[in-house]
Amino acid sequence: MKITAGYDLLTNTLHQRRQKLATLINFPVIFWSGRSIPRNYPALTYPFRASSHFLYFAGLPLENAAIRLESGKLELFLDDAPASSTLWHGEMPKRAKIAELIGADAAFPMAELKSRSTNAATIAVQDSWTQLQQSQILDRPLAPPNSPTGIDLELTKAIISLRLNHDAGSLDELRQAAAVTVEVHKAGMAATQNAQIEAGVRAAMESVIISKKMTYAYPSIVTVHGEVLHSEHYHNSLQAGDLLLADLGAETSTGWAADVTRTWPVSGKFSPTQRAIYDVVLAAHDACIDKISPGVEYQDIHLLAARIMAEGLVDLGILRGNVEDLVEMDAHALFFVHGIGHLIGLDVHDMEDLGDLAGYEAGRTRSSRFGLGFLRLNRVLRAGMLVSIEPGFYQVPAILNSPENRAQYEDFVNWEELEKFADVRGIRIEDDILVSEDGREVLTGKLPTKAPEIEELVAVNT
Repeated sequence: MKITAGYDLLTNTLHQRRQKLATLINFPVIFWSGRSIPRNYPALTYPFRASSHFLYFAGLPLENAAIRLESGKLELFLDDAPASSTLWHGEMPKRAKIAELIGADAAFPMAELKSRSTNAATIAVQDSWTQLQQSQILDRPLAPPNSPTGIDLELTKAIISLRLNHDAGSLDELRQAAAVTVEVHKAGMAATQNAQIEAGVRAAMESVIISKKMTYAYPSIVTVHGEVLHSEHYHNSLQAGDLLLADLGAETSTGWAADVTRTWPVSGKFSPTQRAIYDVVLAAHDACIDKISPGVEYQDIHLLAARIMAEGLVDLGILRGNVEDLVEMDAHALFFVHGIGHLIGLDVHDMEDLGDLAGYEAGRTRSSRFGLGFLRLNRVLRAGMLVSIEPGFYQVPAILNSPENRAQYEDFVNWEELEKFADVRGIRIEDDILVSEDGREVLTGKLPTKAPEIEELVAVNT
């Protein structure tokens, strides 16, 4: 970890966050940062990512650290690096310096954490080694983060109420991540003409992130198989007539994420069928963004996307019937298979480790419907929330060739007409939208979405 200048804003932001937490709970809290996990031998590890709950209050990606919060005060628990590590990692800042940077009220070695752990609440981290440490120090078993009990549940609810609405410090980071992500996608489009396989475009995109001293917020999706929603393979060749779907976002050094998807033609020009579907997806994208404002139900935004997608597919002759009826029977979900989006923050799917406790309003549960079951967010929108809007069209063979689906939707899908759109495997258009006091702000709005502008960016090197 490298300490840089300009941490006054960070210190003030962290102070305000723990003061707000103190108004919501009246018991001590301990957050662990976690530790790096060896890939095959101890010195070779996977990249370390500190727990987001730790980062929210500690601000820095410290490894093997913990913080204790009580009555608005913060205690840091961290061991100084041994002298022998200097050879391999250089001089590391001492515990006292780090405590000063984050505005800690006191700092101690990790060995003293046990004596300060009585009656403390926590949220279980993802790595098993740290989970075991949490349980041993607190002297009690821990429930998974998505099903906490007792004071851990009280803490979880308090954390959700704080993190749902972004403060000035987090918005500054989120804007930085969004700005870099815009550059990332433009670089990917420009690199496509000279790339032979998907990996070449991925390299061009991720190199921008690295050059900005950031990392990627999630494994990059750069694929000609857009129907595979989370594809992490990059070996396919780029052929004229293919669409390339890139879902890729930057993450700042302190963990704040962006999440953007664009789909573009490898040749630099959409085919008529590709353009037709693209414009349907874009219509849903634009209408959903226009609807975002405080007080609006996010599920209603999803259903708006479903209706626009269904209407567009009826106009193209792919679906048959009344639009409202088609949405009610989830016919649109044959092609638009996921929810319209999710929260964005310290996690690209923010607080998703907490499950539907974070994503759903109290008392709401997931729908069993085909067209609603994958909705990650079901809340009333409030100013300060950052959400994604990401409608899509996908031809997933396992869905479209399912005998059950074929039978259920036999009268509502024109399968012969659908075959004319075989060159559209998957299209997704995604942006990050901040709910403002009087509407919305598209943080990634400088990245074009209209087909002619996309074609122009792809053709820049021809």
